[in-house]
Amino acid sequence: MSIFGSMKTAVSGMSAQANRLSTVSDNIANANTTGYKAVSTSFSSLVLPSSSGNYNSGGVQTSVRQAISQQGDISYTTSDYDLAISGDGFFIVQSADGTPVLTRAGDFSVDSDGNLVNSAGYTLMGYSYDSGVPAVVVNGFDGLVPVNVSQSGLSAVASSSAYFSGNLNSEATVVTDTTTLPSANTSSVTDDTQKMSLVAYDSLGATVQYDYYFTKTGVTTDSSGAVTGSTWEVAVYRNADASTGGTTSFPYSSDADSVATLSFDADGQLTSATDTDIVDPTTAQTITMDYSDFTQLASDFSATGSADGQAASAVSSVSIGTDGVVSVSYANGTTKSLYQIPLATVASPDNLTLLSGNVYTANGMSGVTVTGFPQTNGLGSIQSGALESSNVDLAGELTEMIEAQRSYTANSKVFQTGSDIMDVLVNLKR
Repeated sequence: MSIFGSMKTAVSGMSAQANRLSTVSDNIANANTTGYKAVSTSFSSLVLPSSSGNYNSGGVQTSVRQAISQQGDISYTTSDYDLAISGDGFFIVQSADGTPVLTRAGDFSVDSDGNLVNSAGYTLMGYSYDSGVPAVVVNGFDGLVPVNVSQSGLSAVASSSAYFSGNLNSEATVVTDTTTLPSANTSSVTDDTQKMSLVAYDSLGATVQYDYYFTKTGVTTDSSGAVTGSTWEVAVYRNADASTGGTTSFPYSSDADSVATLSFDADGQLTSATDTDIVDPTTAQTITMDYSDFTQLASDFSATGSADGQAASAVSSVSIGTDGVVSVSYANGTTKSLYQIPLATVASPDNLTLLSGNVYTANGMSGVTVTGFPQTNGLGSIQSGALESSNVDLAGELTEMIEAQRSYTANSKVFQTGSDIMDVLVNLKR
């Protein structure tokens, strides 16, 4: 047995315990770091060849393990911009130099530009609704933009689509005199018509009221006289152009903005609707109408509808849903989706590369990143007004610290004993 070998073994033991104490120190220091994942030291033996009756001591080596996949406790806060992930996944954030990385630290706040930035200076990334409902890029970070919640001033959205649904009475009188149809816009418009109104918005957020007139214009029958279908006319006018000098709104000062034809079959189901767009020359906007839910049954006339768009209104609040959708609510009660926050994951989260700022990057051991929306494909949900605490167990870390100290001391005693034996050998010469 080599005395030098036993001393080197003791040195490797002290070095290993020093590494263990370093991980304990990191864990204790970051016990209150949002989203921090504990690290631990794993030991493995190093064995040297030995002959019969002569043992060569080897040593010990260490490797660091991360408990990234272990969920930390979730605590609630007073800020709606604090975000916690319940389940699997990581926020995608961007460093100051534009590099995308992963993190579980969701302590975001609004910076001077209106972007959501966490305490380590990383900007939260998401998909914008500017081009419609976003689609996720599963194998990369393309299309992601900083989530900006600065919505100062007023906002208005022009109407681009609207719908009406309801029932047209199948027993209504058929109007055959085209000069009395609402589309003729004369003072002698028939009384056999039904009127409803709908409010839309122009590009400045001003309300525009449209008057809708539903009039039965025809019935088709087969050779036996059985009804096989019916047609209705829907004429749409700007309410602002209505006549004010008589007992009706006709004649309007301008022609109809839309004249649509609705065709129904013998069962009262809508078979076609033509020329349904409202083309408003005053506001220079086109509103696509949807009448597809109308029926024609033997019941009183009824209708309900709405138009998209938004009146000029100030932002009252910003909210983030469990599905990651960032929405603003306006003072008039309307809402608008701005972004959807995705989550990313890897096959082996515990093997991610840890960087400063409590962020991670993928590597060959962890596998490539896969991106998706919260609550899909095994990803967790986002909780607004909450933070994920570190998963450090302080009691366990203090126990580890005591064990590391005792083991380091024991290894130092082995080294000291070897040194004493070397002194004995040297003194034999005297």
